[in-house]
Amino acid sequence: MAAFELPAISPQLVLGLTALAVLAYDSVYPESDNRNVLAGLTTIGALATIGVTVFFLAEGVGLERPLEAIGGQIVVDGMSLFFTFVIASVVAMVSVASYDYLRGHEYQAEYYGLVLMAALGMTLMASANSLATAFVALELASLPSYALVSFLKRDQGSVEAGLKYFLIGALSSAIFAYGISLVYGATGSLMLADVAAAVADASAFAGLLGVGVLMVLGGFAFKTASVPFHFWAPEAYEGAPAPISALISSASKAAGFVLAFRVFVEAFPIADLAGMGVDWVIAVQILAVVTMTLGNFAAATQDRVKRMLAYSSIGHAGYALIGLAALTGGNDSIVLGASMMHLLVYGFMNTGAFLFVALVEYWGIGRTFEDYNGLATQAPVASVAMTIFMFSLAGLPIGGGFISKYFLFLGAVGAGFWWLAAVGAVNSALSLYYYSRVVKALWIEEPAGDLTVDGYPTGLYVALLVAAIGTVVLLPLFQPVAETAVQAANVLFA
Repeated sequence: MAAFELPAISPQLVLGLTALAVLAYDSVYPESDNRNVLAGLTTIGALATIGVTVFFLAEGVGLERPLEAIGGQIVVDGMSLFFTFVIASVVAMVSVASYDYLRGHEYQAEYYGLVLMAALGMTLMASANSLATAFVALELASLPSYALVSFLKRDQGSVEAGLKYFLIGALSSAIFAYGISLVYGATGSLMLADVAAAVADASAFAGLLGVGVLMVLGGFAFKTASVPFHFWAPEAYEGAPAPISALISSASKAAGFVLAFRVFVEAFPIADLAGMGVDWVIAVQILAVVTMTLGNFAAATQDRVKRMLAYSSIGHAGYALIGLAALTGGNDSIVLGASMMHLLVYGFMNTGAFLFVALVEYWGIGRTFEDYNGLATQAPVASVAMTIFMFSLAGLPIGGGFISKYFLFLGAVGAGFWWLAAVGAVNSALSLYYYSRVVKALWIEEPAGDLTVDGYPTGLYVALLVAAIGTVVLLPLFQPVAETAVQAANVLFA
């Protein structure tokens, strides 16, 4: 079957149908706690989504001419397929890891169904071609995430984290929706291309449009855990089940960035807006610097590994923002593609780091750096994987994180924003301090007391090793990833 014979929204259809299959199984067998079926269905759905996405990319779908669906509300191009691959990969690893992590928990069908529905919303965010679709997709991704964060109903920290996430999310959704209404009032359209066409004639509404653009930017800042909309992230990541922390810190962040890339590049042309005094690139530059700096400095002061990873995730949002912050330098496709590359690698190394935390939580060892002391003596394979994740996140040449940061900083320098690259490099150097604390605890420090692990759960180990292999393999095989990312980014500027 040729690629053009498949529906353009095939990846979304696969995720949606898989979610329905999980819920249907639970309806037919409501008393069943068959983890094999539930985790298996979810994993198969995620892998099938990856397969369809890779098939589309191999066939060149959307790399030269985007495909549209649902009256142009949905667009399928290289960028949407690239990020659909990232999201589905994270979902596959999370579902495999959850097989062991959820042992003994109730409502497992609801858990996997919510994961799939959140993933569906994230992939729709990657394909949104109008501000209305963007808002609906963002809510579809957010609402299941609120429930997943508070999934551990008997854990006060989980419930509290879910409530805080929901309250701040509701506020940011209101800001985002109001921003969309202001943009519509100034341009008379919600379709991205039509908004861009109307911007040039909207000089009489420059103030209205400027406020709308900034409020839309605020909505994206929440979804990507960028400063000053980052307050929910440390609480949500620490209180949520560790696999869900991996999902919302990796896949959800990637979805927020792809939507921001598409909306700001396609709907808000900086050449027209800057002439009206609405220079959103400067706003993103400030956002990028503050986000990466605050995230890294806060991470360096933490004494809990999971909370450190939460603030580290905020720092990496600042790096990814360079893709928008370094536009207008004549190097647009390369610098935006570099952010896409970094988010792909980040999807593996950050997910793997949180899955290691999930493994430690499964063993009931503890959450502080001291609790990790000497763990390599009991779990050497998992500790090697965590070492790979830590050094790759720091940007050392042990995994794909090194080369993705290299391309990102090089793209910023090539665009004339050398100071952005300098700030990023300084922050990367700082991050090595707190990432190395984990490695030191695992391999060098002596355990404070008797340290034993209760078995080696297959699902968690498989997901952990997949993430580690993906992180390492992306280093020597980065060239095709870079070419695909730059080609996909170039479609937005065509």
